[in-house]
Amino acid sequence: MQSPIVIIGVGEMGGVFSRGLLRLGVPLYPVTRNTDMGELAAALPSPEVVVVAVGEADLQPLLGQLPSVWKDRLCLLQNELLPADLAGIEHPTVISVWFEKKKGMDTKVIIPSPLYGPRAGLIADALGALDIPTRILQNDAELLFELVLKNLYILTSNIAGLRTGGAVGELWQEHQGFCRQLANEVIDLQEALSGAQFDREALIQSMKRAFDGDPEHKCMGRSAPARLTRALEHGQRLGLELPLMHEIHAEQTHD
Repeated sequence: MQSPIVIIGVGEMGGVFSRGLLRLGVPLYPVTRNTDMGELAAALPSPEVVVVAVGEADLQPLLGQLPSVWKDRLCLLQNELLPADLAGIEHPTVISVWFEKKKGMDTKVIIPSPLYGPRAGLIADALGALDIPTRILQNDAELLFELVLKNLYILTSNIAGLRTGGAVGELWQEHQGFCRQLANEVIDLQEALSGAQFDREALIQSMKRAFDGDPEHKCMGRSAPARLTRALEHGQRLGLELPLMHEIHAEQTHD
């Protein structure tokens, strides 16, 4: 029998990973809000992987409660991850998720989802069983670029959508100057948060390819105002001006 897998969070995204893993014939143990993780960890101290499928707002509180025997076998899939969020986690597997799953709808792929880490092959096989494309990265630098790219896509489209509404295809076609200006502020923030520098045009062109992968994807989700507030809080802490973000925030405050 294959080694068991633990999955923490069984919402829409957790359900996708669960179905893929079950199709591989892997024993799967779900963790819900009512599960005693200490008790389960005592029974399963060495699972093959612990897939953490909670939302980004719940990630850090969860990591603080996680049994220590599981901390060297995590797979993380949250948005807005950067290396600082992985501090203290040994050899994590990370996937930048580029598919969407909402209640009552099939999984919708935008572009292949990049994976990195010791369990990347297993997760790629599980998603492949659902016809969800992935690609495995080769090193830490590639992972950092992909994490920043996903953050760029989410923050640029969400924050821009607070002003323009509409879909990402319209954002690029009709408001490209505005989109680029905002994207550069997001990159300023990502560079300050990560302590690294990036090829800005390569990031923006990669973001455009993601826009092209699903041009009807709506810019502004429910999390957009919170993402803008969080970005400005990071900017203030890091001494960044972010003038366009402040303009958009002021527009929202006065509405």
